This record gives sequence, C-alpha cells and structure tokens, in this order.
Amino acid sequence: MKTVDTLLVVGLGLIGGSFAAAVKLAGACRQVYGYDLNRTSLEEAQALGIIDYGCESLAEGVMAADLIMLAIPMLAMKPVLEQLSLSFAGLPAELPVQKVVTDAGSSKKALLDAALEVFGGVPTWLVPGHPIAGSEKSGVGAAKATLFQAHDVILTPLENTNALALEKVKLLWEACGAVVTRMDPCHHDEVLAKTSHLPHFLAFSLVDTLAGNPDNQDIFRFAAGGFRDFTRIAGSDPIMWHDVALGNDQAVLQALDQFTEGLQVLRQAIVQKDSQSLLGVFSRAQSARQHFSSLLESRKQRVKSLPESVMVCNGFSGSVLVEDEDTKQDAMGSMKESTQTFIARPGGSISGDLRVPGDKSISHRSIMLGALAEGETVIEGFLEGEDALATLKAFRDMGVQIDGPYQGKVTIQGVGMYGLKRPEGPMYLGNAGTAMRLMAGLMAAQSFDVTLTGDHSLSGRPMNRVVDPLRQMGAIIETAEGGRPPLKISGGARLKGIEYHLPMASAQVQSCLLLAGMFAEGETVTVTPGIVRDHTNRMLEGFGYPLSCAEIISGENGSDIATDIATDITTIVALKGGGKLTATRIDVPSDVSSAAFFMVAASIAEASELRLSHVGMNPTRSGVIEILQLMGADITLENESVVGGEPVADLVVRSAQLKGIDIPERLVPIAIDEFPVLFIAAACAEGRTLLTGARELRVKESDRIQAMADGLIALGIDAQPLPDGMMINGSGDSLSEQRVKPVFNGGTIDSHGDHRIAMSFAVAALRAKDDIRILDCANVATSFPDFAGLANRAGMRIVVKGKCQ
Repeated sequence: MKTVDTLLVVGLGLIGGSFAAAVKLAGACRQVYGYDLNRTSLEEAQALGIIDYGCESLAEGVMAADLIMLAIPMLAMKPVLEQLSLSFAGLPAELPVQKVVTDAGSSKKALLDAALEVFGGVPTWLVPGHPIAGSEKSGVGAAKATLFQAHDVILTPLENTNALALEKVKLLWEACGAVVTRMDPCHHDEVLAKTSHLPHFLAFSLVDTLAGNPDNQDIFRFAAGGFRDFTRIAGSDPIMWHDVALGNDQAVLQALDQFTEGLQVLRQAIVQKDSQSLLGVFSRAQSARQHFSSLLESRKQRVKSLPESVMVCNGFSGSVLVEDEDTKQDAMGSMKESTQTFIARPGGSISGDLRVPGDKSISHRSIMLGALAEGETVIEGFLEGEDALATLKAFRDMGVQIDGPYQGKVTIQGVGMYGLKRPEGPMYLGNAGTAMRLMAGLMAAQSFDVTLTGDHSLSGRPMNRVVDPLRQMGAIIETAEGGRPPLKISGGARLKGIEYHLPMASAQVQSCLLLAGMFAEGETVTVTPGIVRDHTNRMLEGFGYPLSCAEIISGENGSDIATDIATDITTIVALKGGGKLTATRIDVPSDVSSAAFFMVAASIAEASELRLSHVGMNPTRSGVIEILQLMGADITLENESVVGGEPVADLVVRSAQLKGIDIPERLVPIAIDEFPVLFIAAACAEGRTLLTGARELRVKESDRIQAMADGLIALGIDAQPLPDGMMINGSGDSLSEQRVKPVFNGGTIDSHGDHRIAMSFAVAALRAKDDIRILDCANVATSFPDFAGLANRAGMRIVVKGKCQ
C-alpha cells in the first residue's frame, strides 16, 4: 500500500539508506529519491537499488517529493532547513497538504532550535522523529532494509503539528516494521541521553583512555567478551556523535553527572570494603537488567513475526527474494534472542532432592507490604522470576529503597503507608496478572496518578473484576476496551469501605480490595464463595495490621453447620482503614504450584522417587496434592512446620498408577493454577477424569482449557474441552509392568506464551513416544527461573533452543 507518492531521503548513511531501502521493500511509496553531499554515497545507493533516483541538488529533490526525511548529523540541520525554506518560498501557504518533513536525529532540541531560528517558529509540517536502531557500522554500504524491524521509533510532535503530516510519518515507519511511540521532545532528549548517548560516550572514553595506556597492547590482546560487547559501539561514526554531544549538551551533561555520582558511590564502597553496599549495587543492577529484558520481550510480542524469507535490496537496482540466514538474523535480531523453544526428549525417571523456587504469590505480597511498612523488612527465599521482579521494580520506581535480590534475600526500607512517590512514567508489570490486580488496589488510594501496563499477554486479560469494585469504593480508573490494561488510575480519590460479594472465588480480587481498604474510610468487607488463598490475610497479620476472617459452612438444607458433609463455604474477611504496617522478617516457602510439575513427573515416570523440600502447605493452596492423592499418587509429607505464619513440609513422591476421577469442585479454587499439569496426570491415568467448575481457566495467561485440549489432542490423547473444564480419557498402563508404555505421541505444541502450558507438556515427555517440541517458552522465567536446568537434574531431558536475555 502506497503511503506517500515520492520520498526524498537527505543523507544516505546507515539510517537514511536503511530507511530508503525499508520503504522500497514495503512498497510504501511510488519512488524514492536520494540526496547526499557525498557524490560517491549517492552513486552507491543508486547502484545498490536503495534509491530510484539520485538528485543533483537538494532543491530538485524537494520539488519532486511529498515527504522528506532528514537523515543528517544534528549540526547540519540548520543549513539544510535554510535550504528548505528557500525551496518552500514559492509553494502555496497550505504547505502541509503539499509537503511533509521529518527527521531521524537523536536530539530533538537541536532540530527544534534550528527550526525556530530559520522559520521563526516550528512549522506545522515538521514531524520530529527518532528511530531507536543502528549499528557501529556507518555509510550507505551498511544499510539494511530490515534495520527497523521490531525496533521503536519515537515521534515527538508539538501541539501545532499537522495531524495529517503526523499520520503520514507514522504509517511510513510502521510500513518499515517499526513500533511507533509518541513522546514529549524534552523528555525524549533526557531519556535518550541516558539510554543511548551516555553508553556511547562511556565506550568512546574507555577505549580512548585504554588506548593511551602504556600496556594497551596487552589490554586489548587479552580483553574478554565483556569488554568487546561494551566497547563495540565505540566503532560508531565520530562525526555523528560529535554532533549529538553538542546538540543535546544539557541532557548529556546531566546524564554524565548522574553516572559520575553513581561511579563515586561504587568507588567509595570498594575503598571502604563495604560488602553490603557492593552487593546492593550489583543486585539492584542485575534485577533492573532482567526487568529491561522483560520490557524488550513485551515490545517484540507486539510486532508481527517476519516471514521466513526476507526481501533485501541487491546490487541489481531491485529486490529479490532470498534465503539468507544472516539477513534474517539481523532482521529479527533481538526478537529471536528472547524466544525459547523446549525440545523435551522422551522417557526417563525422576529422582533426587530438590527445592523449587519461592512462592510467587507470597513474593509479590512481601514486596508490596514491606514497601508500605515502617522499618526494615528482610525477605528470604524471594522468587527471582520476572513477575516478582516486575513488582520489585515498580516499587523502586516509586522511591522505595530495595536491596537485592541476592540468593533469594531482599531488604526493603519501608516508606510507610503514605510514603510512595509518583513514578516518572508508566509502571510496566510484564506478565504479572497478580501484581497488576493487587497494585490496582494500592494505587487507587495514592495521591498521584499512575498507569499500570503489561506485556502483550497481560494486555489482553480483562481487569474489570477488580476495576468495578474499586470504582464502587470511589477509585477513578480508566481501562482500554473490554476492561483491559493499561489501567490509568487517577490520584487523590477518597476511598470508602464497601461490602463486596465476589461472584466467584478469587484471591486476587479479594486481596486487591483489602489492600485498597487499608486506605479507605470505614470498613471493607469481602464475601467470597468457597475457599480462597489467604496469603494476604496471613501477611497483613504478620505486618501487624488487624483484620477479621470467618468461614460460614452451609449444608444441603442451607443451615449453618460444621460437619464433613458441608456443601458450601463462604469466606468473609474484613478490615478497617487507617491502620499501619510494621516491618518484619519473611521466609518465603517453595511454591507448591512450581512443585506440582515435579509431583506429576515423579508420579507418572517409572522407578521414580523424589523429595521436594520446604514446600508451602497453605491449606488454600494445597488442592493439587489432595487431587493427586485422590488419583492414587504416592505422596507423603515429612518435617511439617510453620515458618513465618505459613505451613511448610517436605514432600516425598514415588511412582504410582494413577486412576481417573471426578475432581471435586470444592478443590477447584485451591488448585486453579495447577490444572494444566494435572491434565497431563489425567492423560496418564486409567479411566476418565472430569473437571468442571473451572471457567476461570479460560482467562488466565492463555485460554488454558482450549490450549491444553489442543495440545493433548495433537499428542494423541482423547480430551474434550468443556465450557468450564475438560474430560480426559486416560490411557495409562500399570507402572508395575516390566516396561511402561508411552502415553503421548511426539509432536509440536504451541504454549501460547503461557509458562504453565509449556512446563506441563515438558513433563508429558516422560511418557512420550518421541520428542515433544514446545514453542514460545520464554515466559517460563516469569514464575520458574531455570526450570529446564532443575528438571534435567531431576532426570528429565529438556533441550532449550534460543535464549531469553
């Protein structure tokens, strides 16, 4: 589709040449003109087929084009704009209808200052822009039509920018495969000074400093990969970075000063041999880097995958379809680095003594309440998964000092109930639905505005279950269509306590309202059908916040009774606003949801015996154990104790012949996250297993009912999805036979980016005939870091293709 008729690219270096090539590749304009002061670059661009026509003068190109891209050094902007003003002098007053001008410079101040000097104001037809893409290589010979695929492009329009001009530029960049974002020009320069300009200047300075060292030969000869990776960008175009330094001098100097202060803190910690400070710096940096990787993954998921074959410009002034692995790797770039595929080899036995990562639900809550407490909270066993790290990062963004995590230890200097500060921008929570729903309650009571965002998966999950009752309490919240993120929460709302009857059991909804209730006037009461996870209740009590909890048990005749024949349970939790939290110590037990994968693995694999240590046995979470035991699993509890208010135990699991059952609906709410792997157990059982009453599985990270049914059917299992559950006819044979027969065929499974789907089908390989290839597994790290490594140590055989950096 043609976005513009004729494009003129001024400046045929890496960026200008790549833009011209990308536009041609996309077929987004009829013809591409080029202009460059360097005649050789112009001729090379034309010879490579990057442009259709090389202009002898700028004026010639301006007259022919309806959109002009300025891909030139920042200090060249003013002279070029002066030439444009002369060329525009004879055109009609309604210039935006005739011409649009945009740029690719990394400093917007330099461009806008030049426009003010030349035109006496910023013209309505000028659309400032900046692609966040590049290479240490320079020149038109380094140009790539795929350079902008899956990369951000920031447009920084002003209030008077013509809407049609802005839309044309946006569409052209999107045709190049870029993700377009809008930003204030000053904020753009501040952000880029820190994230792009500062790293380049540090790399230039480091290489220049070491090159002058008497031992420079040995320094460069024995430099390791870290030095190579960090200093790669010092090979960039010196003229361009000279202009950036002078064109964005104020923001660059501010970034250099801020870095210098941080470097001085590090230096002082080394001088004083301050071990705690050093670990604090390094662990905070590690956590922030992991969160940065999550942000990248979210952006990449919003961009459509490139085709297997990539159109690239060649030397015959056209384009051809090629199968070029280097080109495809460059094009997909960082998209591939965060895409994982599990190849689970068939067969094996499970054994050993394992401790799975800490409980995710408790890890989330410990950060939230620790941040709002008075004093220092120390957390041991914190889950260093992406979801929990996203929560940690969010509270750092709100001014809370948090050291760690380091080997599961996190130290929080609480700021009190009203000590949070407004974050500088939206708070990104990755794939963490728990974090978003709970934080919606906390943020609704703050004095400042905040926006909660998430990755592609989380952005598709409805939030009305928490937004609607929060609005009843007085919260002011805007959502995207269908009640989906982002959540835009207005500060300063006065919350009032309500009595809210949840339509279905949900610990996230209950917890959200209780957290909001701490700031509300009066009493907040949640009435929930069934049993719900009580981590929030236990932790609030641990932090010294009073609340009341009660369970009403009703029999078949509706009367309140307390017998084993009870059919209905109602959970009531109430608290009054205006209290405070006092810092405490928290020992996070191992996550029973993570342990569930190994419980099922040891149950279905022959000759297996496995010990899982320090697993959380909270009665509102242990449904998976009871379900497996009802199916005949051999699971015993040892070393039972209570740690930090949470019951824990060691689980010993041995191979057992499982049988199909009708899963009691009373256990569904307290095993809701474990059903994907329980479906694997059901497939290996003798007879039929029936699950009903689990409609919530339809709105998790994926539609887990349909995703699991599709995968099971693809592997040869008789599985029938139901609106609120699934029926599975198991085909398991007796484990007492000399050789256990496979249950699953081999095949390829789409996990839909759902960590629990991916891990469940990895477990299935223990009873498979052939390899099970599981796609889109990068999100496994959200809840279970190094799942594949731990699984392989236990006896599974999982090969990980790709990586998540």
